[in-house]
Formats: sequence, structure tokens, C-alpha cells
Amino acid sequence: MRLHEKSFFCPSICKRLHKVTKKLPMSTTIKEVAQHAGVSIATVSRVLNNVGPVDERTRERVRESARQLRYVPNAMGRSLSRRKTEAIGLLLPDLFGEFFSEVLRGSDQTAQHSNYHLVVSSSHNNKKEIHAALTMMRGRVDGLVVMSPHIDAEILKENLPPSLPVVLLNCPVESREFDSLTIDNVNGAHVMIEHLLSHGHTRIAIIKGTECNFDAAERLRGYTVALQEHGIAPETCLQAEGDFSESTGYDAVHRLLAQSPRPTAIFACNDSMAIGALSALRDAGIRVPGEIALAGFDDVPIAAYLTPSLTSVTVGIHNLGVRAIDTVLHAVRHHNAHHKQQIILPTSLSLRESCGCHQ
Repeated sequence: MRLHEKSFFCPSICKRLHKVTKKLPMSTTIKEVAQHAGVSIATVSRVLNNVGPVDERTRERVRESARQLRYVPNAMGRSLSRRKTEAIGLLLPDLFGEFFSEVLRGSDQTAQHSNYHLVVSSSHNNKKEIHAALTMMRGRVDGLVVMSPHIDAEILKENLPPSLPVVLLNCPVESREFDSLTIDNVNGAHVMIEHLLSHGHTRIAIIKGTECNFDAAERLRGYTVALQEHGIAPETCLQAEGDFSESTGYDAVHRLLAQSPRPTAIFACNDSMAIGALSALRDAGIRVPGEIALAGFDDVPIAAYLTPSLTSVTVGIHNLGVRAIDTVLHAVRHHNAHHKQQIILPTSLSLRESCGCHQ
């Protein structure tokens, strides 16, 4: 058995550690800083927390004393006294892939700009893990951004205090008790199908997202409505299963190529599946867009650098993270007593080579 798989106890090592620990210097206290600067503890607290009136000479003397004594504030104690953690929680369904890394990047940059730390957790779309993550966040963050297709208002109420600001990011929660930001999935898919139809494609396949997923269902709805509006009946054989991963996009293409007649265009419900589909088409010797046009959804950064470059529905992923943190910080500043907003985020098209544009 490896050492890290087994707990063990060695009296001699513990004895030596105890001796070393006894020699370590004790941390400087706020009382010692106050004595060194010749001021009260309250004055030191006001200076270090940058609150309350203190004249500039006294303020500089306190700061110099803190530097000389190498005083480090107790973050936990400060959070308790101020009833603030200076942290924002971010719960995502996954941390893998360009979509989530871009959301995370936008969120982290915005939080840091406002002097907040970001506490990140992943639920992997598992209800048990969602409960665990929400419980872990409780009391440790000043506000929370949640992105999960398996969240509902009851789960949030059961696991979080009503005073905690919560922003829902693309969640299927129909409640005006929370701020929410939702991508306009239906219109994004609808406009993309309209564009493929404008290229003369009438046999358009779709690679669907994860079953029972909110985004997947909405994008499928936009695809279906667009076809029906043009008098085209959606065919089940042209609706391939997927789970938003590259591998399912790859596998879906092999099933679609077996159809007769085969599709002349494929719309993947996210860019990861579109990238997998592009690889499968290349392996099958199918020219894109010459024989089959291809489009995705999300417009991840790498989409513009593929060969051919990928046409996609743009949602502004980085800005999604920015907007989410800005919204939750607004709620924090207003002690969650503000008017809650339900915002629909518009989409646009990034038209590139894979659909036949810009060749």
C-alpha cells in the first residue's frame, strides 16, 4: 500500500515536530500593533479596514507599525466581525472544456477587480453533489452564482439562507425570487437554421445535447420551429443523440452519414460536438462545407482557428461570467433587498467557412 493511502503515527517524528513548533514565533496581534503605534485597538482596526475617520499622520504611523511587526490580519476573524467573507461562490456543472473555462475566466477577473475572491465548485449535474456544494458554500461566501440544469427553487431554499444573494446562470428555475441570466437558446438556434436554409439546405440534421438538459431542449425547439416555419417536417432520423462532448459529436456523424439521403448540413447544439463532428467528417473524406455544411453553438475561442473555421451561435461566454459576477455583487451591495432581474441574453451569428461563408 502506498504511503498516501495509509494513515500512520510515529512518536519520534511527532516529538521532533513538537520541539520545532515550540520555537516558531507567535503571530503579532492587533493589540501589539496598537501599543507599538501608541493608539487604541479601535484605531488600528479602522486603519486596516479602511473605515471611519483617522487623520493621515496617525494612519501612516499605524501602517508603519504593522509593517515593522509583520502583522497579518486574521481573515476569518475579520470576516466574522464585518459579517463579510469577501468571497463569491460559483457553482458550475463541469470545469472541463473551453465553455466553462471562459465563464470562469470572466467571473474571476470581475471578482478580483472588485477585491473579491472566487470560490469554485463543480456539481457534474449530480443532485447529491449539488446539495453538498451548496452546503459547503453556505456561510463561506457573500453571494453565489449557480449554473446547473438540475437546480430548482426548492433545492436553493432548502440549502441556502434567504439573505444570501443568488444569481442563476442559464437555470430552468421559473422564480422571481432570484436574479437570473439566461441565454436566448431558442432564438439562437432558430436564426442559425434560418441561415443554413438561406444557403439552400433543406435536409438539416441536428446533434442534440444531453437529455433533460435545459439548453439542449431549448436549442432543439429553435431548430424544430425554424424548419416548421419553412414547411419542412423535422425527421427523427436526422436528430442524433449527443451529450455536449466531442466524442458524441464524432459518433453522431457516423449515424447521420448512414441515412439515405444523407443531410447536406449539420447543426450541433454546442461547439464541442461540432468539433467532434468536423473530425468525423474529415475521417470519412467528406468536404466541409462542399458536401456537408456544419455549424455549432457557443462560439468558443478555438472555433475561429479550426480548418475550416467554424460557424457558430455567439453567446459571449466570457461576458457571461462578467455579467453574472456584476449581478451578484449588485445584490451583495444592496443586501439582497433589491428588485430581482430576469435577463435574457441575446445571441448573434459568427459566420465562417464551415457553412460556406467567407471562403
